[in-house]
Amino acid sequence: MRLCDARVVLTGASGGIGQAIAAALCASGARVLAVARHREALQPLLERYPQHLFWVGADLTFLADRRKVLVAAEAQGGINLLINAAGVNHFAMLEQLDDSEINAMLALNISAPICLTKLFLPLLKQADSAMVVNVGSTYGSIGYPGYASYCASKFALRGFSEALRRELADTRVGVLYVAPRATRTAMNSPAADALNQALKANVDDPQTVATAVVHAIVGDRRELYLGWPERFFVGLNSLLPNLVDRGLRKQLPLVRRLSHKPENEHLKP
Repeated sequence: MRLCDARVVLTGASGGIGQAIAAALCASGARVLAVARHREALQPLLERYPQHLFWVGADLTFLADRRKVLVAAEAQGGINLLINAAGVNHFAMLEQLDDSEINAMLALNISAPICLTKLFLPLLKQADSAMVVNVGSTYGSIGYPGYASYCASKFALRGFSEALRRELADTRVGVLYVAPRATRTAMNSPAADALNQALKANVDDPQTVATAVVHAIVGDRRELYLGWPERFFVGLNSLLPNLVDRGLRKQLPLVRRLSHKPENEHLKP
C-alpha cells in the first residue's frame, strides 16, 4: 500500500503506540482519522499536521460511538486502512481483578475491534486495495502469569486476525496482525515496569514499533512479531510449551511479589 494514498481510521490514537503510528503515517502523506476518547494528548500532532490528521472522540465499547466513527470516515471519502490499536491492560494476578475490570478489558481489547471491523468492511471492500491492522502483543502467543485476562484478549485478537484473513482471501482486503513486545508507554504500571527491569526485558520505544508497523503495511505483510528473543520464545512456546512452563514457573515468586491491583489501573485511550 502506498501511504500517500492511505485513508486511515486509527483507534487508540492518543496512546503511546497510537500516537507514534499517527505521526509516522501523517509524515508519509496519509490522511488519518484519529479515534480517541480525549483530544488533549493529540493536540500537538493535530497542530503539526492540520491537513492530514483529524480527531473524533469515541468510546469504542459503545455501538453509537462506533457508528459515529463510521459517519466521520464516510464524510472524509471512505477509508482503505483500519488500524485497531486501542487497548487496556492490568498487571495483576487473576484473583486480584474485579469482574468489571475483566469485562472492560475484554470489551475494549477484543469485542470493540471485532465489531468496528465488521462495521467498516463494506467501506474497505470498496477500495482498490485495503487492509485491517490489529495491534496485538507477544502475549497473544505466550500465556504469561500476571496477565491472564490480557493474554486471553490478545490470543483472541490473533485468532480473529487469522480467521478474518481467510474469510477475506478472495477480496482486496488484507489483514495484518502486529505483535509488539514490551513497549515504553503510559499503559505500563510502575509494577509492570519493575517486573520488566527485574527480568532485564527488552523494552521498545513507541516510535520503533510504529516504524515497523508502517513498513509492514507498505510491504503488505500478514504478520509482524517484534523483537529477539521474543520471536524465538513464541516459536518455542508453540513447539515445547512444557519447557516454557518450567522457565516461567521460576518467575512466579517475582510476579506475585510485584503484582498488586492499586498500581495496575492504566488505560491506553
